[in-house]
Amino acid sequence: MLTPQTILPVVVMSIIFASLGGLMGDIDESITARPTVGMVDADQTDLSRVATDFIEHNAKVIYNGTSPEEGLKKVERSDGTALLIIRQGLSASIMNNTTGVIEVRWVMRGGGLTDTISTAGVEVLLAGLGQEISRALVANHTRLNTTIVLAPTVRNDTTILKGKTLEGVSPSQVANMLTNQAFVVPVIILMIVIMSGQMVIASMGMEKETKTLETLMTMPTRRSSIVAGKIIGAAVVGLVAALIYMVGFSYYIGSLSFGGLDPAKFGLGLGPADYVLVGASLFLAIMAGLSLSMLLGTFAENFKSAQTLSFPIVALALIPMFFTMFMDFDTMPIAVKALVFAIPFSHPMMAFRALMFHQYWLVLAGIGYMALFNIVIIAVVVRIFKTDRLLTGRKPKAFSGKTGWPLIDALARLGAKR
Repeated sequence: MLTPQTILPVVVMSIIFASLGGLMGDIDESITARPTVGMVDADQTDLSRVATDFIEHNAKVIYNGTSPEEGLKKVERSDGTALLIIRQGLSASIMNNTTGVIEVRWVMRGGGLTDTISTAGVEVLLAGLGQEISRALVANHTRLNTTIVLAPTVRNDTTILKGKTLEGVSPSQVANMLTNQAFVVPVIILMIVIMSGQMVIASMGMEKETKTLETLMTMPTRRSSIVAGKIIGAAVVGLVAALIYMVGFSYYIGSLSFGGLDPAKFGLGLGPADYVLVGASLFLAIMAGLSLSMLLGTFAENFKSAQTLSFPIVALALIPMFFTMFMDFDTMPIAVKALVFAIPFSHPMMAFRALMFHQYWLVLAGIGYMALFNIVIIAVVVRIFKTDRLLTGRKPKAFSGKTGWPLIDALARLGAKR
């Protein structure tokens, strides 16, 4: 039972979970680290100084000046999370029993789960800031409305993500929608790729087991015609799966919102052309899975062995699924970017988010890459169909009495003597 087909899946899954463990460790460090922010105090009063002192004590302040524009640029260059702006009149508003406004300009560099972790520290900072102002008001025995004392400030959020300014939207609202699609879309694509791939590999194994393929290969038919027939059949399967997916996908996208806000209001909606690109990306990804399945199916000896050959397809689909769930392509390390881009199943998983932010170059580059990938794999399949490898498959080698494991070899020799 100790064959490569049984050991390799365990090894690959161990590597994937080890990578996820390292990623979770980085998330824990990001949560406990002090947030990096900039601040602008335009009020210059006792209450505003209470706020700025609290921020300096509980955060890493990379800008403390009077220009919001300069402060925002500093935060963006220094990988900061937000710029906190205390507008003039904060203290006067609170003293007049009106909540003061603290403007928060968030800087998000990606839509992945790990890209939103740093905002949690700023959320905690803002909550503590309100409590600190409340303590100052109570200590001064000011005659204010109890509601104002308990909640002296409100936030005015503006989120900047991939060049888009989303006014009145917090990172948590953005993350809510992007996280929903980041978890749902990759899982659906994974299921489609696995089911279609297993179907092709199983059919190849069954044809070999029942000698149907052997009979077909002896008929006066060009091998390229046989491959073309199988590819066209696989293409029909992929097209039907893509169309069914797009119907459900369009309803799914229509139900998403930024906490009740319309994504189209911020220029994040998808048009008909975007759905065509998503469908093309998905179709080519399914074709890549089917062509790879045909390639692997040529090595199957029978239906049983064909079941184990589907694991490479599953592994290739699992890797981008996990990465795209937790990370944005723009913020991935270079090595991870190269790995994710090289796996054809990654591109439809990233297409939705890329099209929301008008990153057409990424979607079109992925479509071009998958088209080239399919051409190469199909050419290899045609080449194999023209050889005897298709019929012979993988022949088991005769046991030589040596496995490389001393104990097993000794027991084998003992059994041979008896």
